[in-house]
Amino acid sequence: MRFYPSFHKFLSVCLLFTAIVAKAQVPGAGIDVQHYTFALQLNDDNNNIKGEATVAIKFLKDASSFSLNLVKKNAKGNGMIVSTITENGKNLKFEQDSDVVKIYTTVKAPSRHTYVVTYEGIPADGLIISTNKFGHRTFFGDNWPNRAHNWIPCVDLPADKATVDFIVTAPDHYQVVSNGLKLEEKALPNRLKLTHWQENVALPTKVMVIGVADFAVDYTGDVAGIPIYTYVFPENKEAGFKSYAIAKEILPFFIKMVGPYSYEKLANVQSKTIFGGMENASAIFYFEESVSSKGIEELMAHEIAHQWFGDGASEKNFEHIWLSEGFATYMTNLYLENKYGVDTLKKRLIADRKLVLNFEKERFTPVVDTTVKGNYMQLLNGNSYQKGGWALHMLRRKLGDAIFWKGVSNYYNKYNGRNANTDDLRLVMEQTSGENLKPFFKQWLKTAGHPDLAISWQFDDAKGAVNINIDQKQSYVYDFPLEVDIDGQLYTVNVKGKTATAQIPVKAKPQAVVIDPNVNLLATFEVVAK
Repeated sequence: MRFYPSFHKFLSVCLLFTAIVAKAQVPGAGIDVQHYTFALQLNDDNNNIKGEATVAIKFLKDASSFSLNLVKKNAKGNGMIVSTITENGKNLKFEQDSDVVKIYTTVKAPSRHTYVVTYEGIPADGLIISTNKFGHRTFFGDNWPNRAHNWIPCVDLPADKATVDFIVTAPDHYQVVSNGLKLEEKALPNRLKLTHWQENVALPTKVMVIGVADFAVDYTGDVAGIPIYTYVFPENKEAGFKSYAIAKEILPFFIKMVGPYSYEKLANVQSKTIFGGMENASAIFYFEESVSSKGIEELMAHEIAHQWFGDGASEKNFEHIWLSEGFATYMTNLYLENKYGVDTLKKRLIADRKLVLNFEKERFTPVVDTTVKGNYMQLLNGNSYQKGGWALHMLRRKLGDAIFWKGVSNYYNKYNGRNANTDDLRLVMEQTSGENLKPFFKQWLKTAGHPDLAISWQFDDAKGAVNINIDQKQSYVYDFPLEVDIDGQLYTVNVKGKTATAQIPVKAKPQAVVIDPNVNLLATFEVVAK
């Protein structure tokens, strides 16, 4: 999710879905949205949109009222004004606050009700209406993290997943792309066109979108029965069709290693997203210049990985965003390692480590950051991406490849269509491996900082050994394996305290002693030969 372009260098039968959505809901919530249908009218004369949202809700508690998120029209004239809310054609009383619509109705739980919200306005955010680099008008949903309610009434939280239909009426020169499958495209009077997309897999609102533009569309091919499409601006047709076609190589890796792809298609879309890439389920948006970016393969691998991690298995709340971003970061590294070799992985881990250390100087906080209560954009940082990825790398080395991949697959299979937190992942990995992983998760994900090591070594001629001394200079004491290469022979020192020593027998005085030669430890090193 959400690569910014600057990162390139270093860088998810009705009863079934109802059950999935209920499992995804936050404990204690009063309502659980089952399905949204958003009928939207767009035009070329102004940025005003008209909407009719049909929201199917399961009530989990008795209620005399409930709320949906929707940003109200502000002093600048941007925002949505609700005109009516009905149930079975009956008008309901409601109050619209700055970003919430409170609806008054007496409901007994458990029961299901469907409401129709009629509204219109100029989106303050969320649906970006602008022109592309060629001067052509475009409309692109850009919801992350909780910006969807700028243009659609919803429960704008990652834990309330729902299925969704988008029915878009727009001038007929546009192509419309969205989540799921296209059910209908028909001409209307006055040079308008209706396009109906339906997604039958429950999604968080952060990845529900439409993209409306003059597109050139290419069918790239199928992977495991999943059709892959490219949507690019016509002026970039040649470059875009070629560069985006790499998706056909990426998708099989994650299907093989993690599990089946959940969605009905994969569309890769050149867009006006504010991010480098945004992992909207089955309709990924990339920044305008991505069609000619040298980093397109890693960017696409990152966003496609999100279809499993972030879209399918979603975080319960944003403090656990690393379950989305850290996974996508490391899954990208694993894809590139598989294709180009282990040296590529090492280079990327070194670059990722630098980003982690640089961010730590700006803000000293654990990966699971409970201090951020709003402005979730600040969670798009070196902790959520690179340190989360590094934690997965060290977990892989701790458990071994077979157990690691089995655990990852088990985690995805359990939480696909649902929501998880960091401890949910830990429990799955413990069940898979048979190991107690609480200390590992605590030190790498719930503790700020990293091991800062002062290491000295000397050759003991009398004993025919290399003596190694390791001091942890930081205040928190980590427990980790440290790899040491002595003249091409690999040894492991298990560091469990503030200081550690090791005596390693050797045949002769070493020519070279290399600490962490395989780039397997997130640490800083000061090494001295005595």
